[in-house]
Amino acid sequence: MADSLGVAVIGAGMAGKAHAAAYRTASALYSPVLPPIRLVSIGDVNAEFGSLAAKRFGYERNDTSWQAIAEADDIDVVSVVIANSLHREVVEGLLAAGKHVLCEKPLSDTIEDARAMADAARSASSIARIGFTFRRTPGIAYIRDLIRNGVLGNVLHFSGRYWTDYGFSPSAPMSWRYKGGPGSGALADVGSHLTYVSEFLCGDIKSITGGRLSTVIGKRPLPLGAVMGHDHAAVSDTFEPVENDDYAAFSAEFENGAGSFEVSRVAAGHANSLNFEVFCENGAAKFDQRRPSEIQLFLNDGSGNENGYRQVILGPGHPYIAGGLAMDAPEVGFGQNDAFGYQARAFLEEVAGLSEEESLPRCATFDEGVRNMELLGAVTESALNNGKKITL
Repeated sequence: MADSLGVAVIGAGMAGKAHAAAYRTASALYSPVLPPIRLVSIGDVNAEFGSLAAKRFGYERNDTSWQAIAEADDIDVVSVVIANSLHREVVEGLLAAGKHVLCEKPLSDTIEDARAMADAARSASSIARIGFTFRRTPGIAYIRDLIRNGVLGNVLHFSGRYWTDYGFSPSAPMSWRYKGGPGSGALADVGSHLTYVSEFLCGDIKSITGGRLSTVIGKRPLPLGAVMGHDHAAVSDTFEPVENDDYAAFSAEFENGAGSFEVSRVAAGHANSLNFEVFCENGAAKFDQRRPSEIQLFLNDGSGNENGYRQVILGPGHPYIAGGLAMDAPEVGFGQNDAFGYQARAFLEEVAGLSEEESLPRCATFDEGVRNMELLGAVTESALNNGKKITL
């Protein structure tokens, strides 16, 4: 095991700050089996954003290029949390420099680049993983356990949606999120989460049908200055066309069962609404990210007289929670920020050389990231062909 691990985060936006905070807390989540974690650098081309994030989360410095981080001898582990189109160059450069890389989803903005990144990861001397953060949510992991151990039994039907509203206002400023080809908008941004969650629970998707992509706000004003994340900053009177999808929907066939999916970035009133219902042989379960410390569970009692959903409050008996929260007690609660901490902890445990038996479940591989993009590509292909069935 290394004497210590130096950490950097490339990207000081909303998700980048989540990664930065996660590394700060990761070593304190469970028993102290990790080497000392050194918080070294926040990298961002906007020096002001990088400097503010470094000061806020206790990192030693900020850098304004990924190359500086790749060349730094005091950095071992890097999270890449920048525009999807920039992932390949940065990730491949970091791997070539021997850094361990945790890349945000989706892996890239094209399947060709994603496959090239997976090839680079397989031949690298260091570890490369993708951040499928919702796999770290205790409620989702618990539902998966209930399916796999037979309490819920085989899946019959999955129904999921991920509604967000960061783009519902026509005055929301133009950014990289509104650029790119079909399927690179809401489908890639939040649909990527929904699809990997569905396969995490239900198994592999075998085919896609009924794909639909829609752009409902056709142009966006250019911002007057730098914009972080989904901020609604001051804008100019110059507009540029939106190139990708505000809304997407499709149906899927699993090995066992079927599924329906809907994602949006223009769902007013739904800032961050990932929720799903999974129907199984022996009952059903619901999850809503706005209430992340609970699930709803229905188990068929046979009579039908008292059938119905009941609330299950998540606590130390459910995945990841025992030993992973400072207040390790029932009904204390769990939120989305905590998932980033568990994700960082899992990645650091693998980098540090802990065995799978004594670690949290590993983070997803780049090959799994490619699989996720292949699914999104199938949805796009279906949508561009009037909902045609696409077999995977």
